[in-house]
Amino acid sequence: GDKTQLLSLFLVARYAKRTPIILGILIATVLNHALSAWLGAWVAQWIPEAWLPWILAVSFVAIALWLLIPDKDDSEDSKFLGMGAFMATTIMFFLAEIGDKTQIATVVLAARYTDTFWVIMGTTVGMLLANVPVIMAGRWLMERLPLAMARISASILFVALAVVTVWATVMNS
Repeated sequence: GDKTQLLSLFLVARYAKRTPIILGILIATVLNHALSAWLGAWVAQWIPEAWLPWILAVSFVAIALWLLIPDKDDSEDSKFLGMGAFMATTIMFFLAEIGDKTQIATVVLAARYTDTFWVIMGTTVGMLLANVPVIMAGRWLMERLPLAMARISASILFVALAVVTVWATVMNS
């Protein structure tokens, strides 16, 4: 599965308290994605607007390919575990998102769309939708879901987003 889902599973097994973990994910994601959206909006000032849909489409394809590579869970070695569920989750999620697929998608989406607030909200909701079920269902869910199929399905979704982006760009030209 995704690195953050593995981290969610690890944290709920470690702390067993779900609410501080969910709140930590929320805070870490909002902070990380706000910085990412700001970067994307800043980068957009230097890139011709006509290029942005094409960059977005290529980014979607790159993310689709990246999704096919399983992530490694290295959370067991973290020095943040002694800080309590909320702080450990907030710090570990913020760090786990640096350079990750959702952060890159946030940068690219913010570069493409002018309203960074909705980009941040959308990517944050997406992060919560991906991780809260893992937290709520824990190991039971992870033992029953075929992770390879989930990665392939998500990859296909990103390719479809790329196709729709290119199609909309061509139709609006």
